[in-house]
Amino acid sequence: MKDRKKSRLLVPWNRFFWFILVIVSVSGFTFSTFRLFFTETFHPRLVSWRNQEIRSTSGETPAISVRETVTLPDQALIFLKYPPSTPLLTKDDIDCSYFLSNSSEPQQKLPPLFVDDGEHLDRQIVRCPLHPRGFTISVAVKSNCYLPVGPTFRWDSLVYEAIIDRDNTTIVFVKGLNLRPGRASETSRFECVYGWDFTKPKSLIRSEVLSVAQEIVRCRTPLSILSETQRSNNHSMKVSVRVKRKGILPTVARPGNLMEPGPPARKQHQICVCTMLRNQAKFFQEWVMYHTRIGVQRWFIYDNNSDDNINDLIGSLVDANCNITRHVWPWIKTQESGFAHCALRARDSCEWIGFIDVDEFLHLPSGLSLNDVVENQARHSKVGELRVKCHNFGPSGHKRVPVKGVMVGYTCRMTTPERHKSIVRPEALDSTLINVVHHFHLKDGFKYANVNRSVMVINHYKYQVWEVFKEKFYRRAATYVSDWQEKENVMSKDRAPGLGTKPVEPPNWSTRFCQVVDIGLRDRVLEMFSDSKTRMLPWQKEQYEQEDTVLVEKRKKRRRKKVARVAM
Repeated sequence: MKDRKKSRLLVPWNRFFWFILVIVSVSGFTFSTFRLFFTETFHPRLVSWRNQEIRSTSGETPAISVRETVTLPDQALIFLKYPPSTPLLTKDDIDCSYFLSNSSEPQQKLPPLFVDDGEHLDRQIVRCPLHPRGFTISVAVKSNCYLPVGPTFRWDSLVYEAIIDRDNTTIVFVKGLNLRPGRASETSRFECVYGWDFTKPKSLIRSEVLSVAQEIVRCRTPLSILSETQRSNNHSMKVSVRVKRKGILPTVARPGNLMEPGPPARKQHQICVCTMLRNQAKFFQEWVMYHTRIGVQRWFIYDNNSDDNINDLIGSLVDANCNITRHVWPWIKTQESGFAHCALRARDSCEWIGFIDVDEFLHLPSGLSLNDVVENQARHSKVGELRVKCHNFGPSGHKRVPVKGVMVGYTCRMTTPERHKSIVRPEALDSTLINVVHHFHLKDGFKYANVNRSVMVINHYKYQVWEVFKEKFYRRAATYVSDWQEKENVMSKDRAPGLGTKPVEPPNWSTRFCQVVDIGLRDRVLEMFSDSKTRMLPWQKEQYEQEDTVLVEKRKKRRRKKVARVAM
């Protein structure tokens, strides 16, 4: 019986030979594969990216590829594409590699500025220092293996985002059309084009443009494209815009179905907030905690290339039951388009959405909740937008960042309010999605309502201590607002009066922009948030904990040095 069992387990040599031959012929094994079977011992092991080989010079297709590169004025965005279930690289795993033309070896390697994972498990953005003129850029895994360079595009002439709306139209976000702000343009000059390979124009599918305004084009989506986007998850099909007599714009935009097929019976949140930010982690916790307390239920954060670990802070707030979503939005000078994109994303879950910056705080002098104020102001069913006036606050005598935060620290402002910000009903927005940051265009039949300042006003802590304020010189987010270092529109209300184009602190900065002492929001914040024993505020406590950690580490370091001296 035992001999019979053994005979069943034995395989004749000639059968084994033919079995191996079939495998080689079908799958293209190399002679190294035979060595695996016959001469080498197989040891299973865990693989990390530090020792995994991705060789572009071997003729094999890498597991990860550079989908495309977009150059900004101060950095390069490298978009990586991952096969399904492939672990994402970390910042410590990779370098930015710089190649001379016609060279297969990198001339220089630098660490990435940041690596953004975003919401997708198969895509990643590596932000690299800008390459010198004459160099191309790619990504190298730290095992000295590098990925082939992908196609490279400029940021200011590019189709950069696209989504398919619930009415099956494609909304395309475009840089380089140079259209006038605040108005719709003639559609006959434009055409939408879809395809997988834009180097073959005859294979592209063309489509009618339904509306075009500012940087947003709405297209009629061909049925074949709708079928493809619903069936496929590989996100390889792209969309662009053809400008008559100019040609097709470069594109990195792959339309996705973000929208539900129809409006929900009931929305999950009454009031949401959307913002676009860059390096605002220092004040973000205070901003979220305060607005959550007064009634904001949902947050959409469009991160415009932050490198201050805002993602970690958002994670801690999510752990504290704040409903926050971070959306990676690397496109510069696109605040209006970002807000339009956000309004579409929020439409199925939010009755109202406010568009305010991280230095802007809704103040309710009446003592009502935010929800009550919005309901009272919008009792008429045709009110689609609430416009809230802004008071601009100055440094209020401070030369350093106030330890209790902006709402308690800054208490002196200008007398006259300037501009407004809006809380909108997403269903009321015009199909062109025209907005000028401060308000949107509404559908016919809807109207806006101005909110009385005694009911709700925005405290805009615009002119903070110089250390904070000078960051505004880096770049303005809005499309149609000149950067402050440019000698254009120097009298714009967006700028500080008389400041010029250089980030040089003027004399008496700490006492400027102070005409009226306003402690209304300060007193309310102290009443709402102060700890009954320590009188500290929640965000202040967090700040002190971080400072205490730094001090403890410094003391430990001094102690180690002292011990080392004694030992000598």
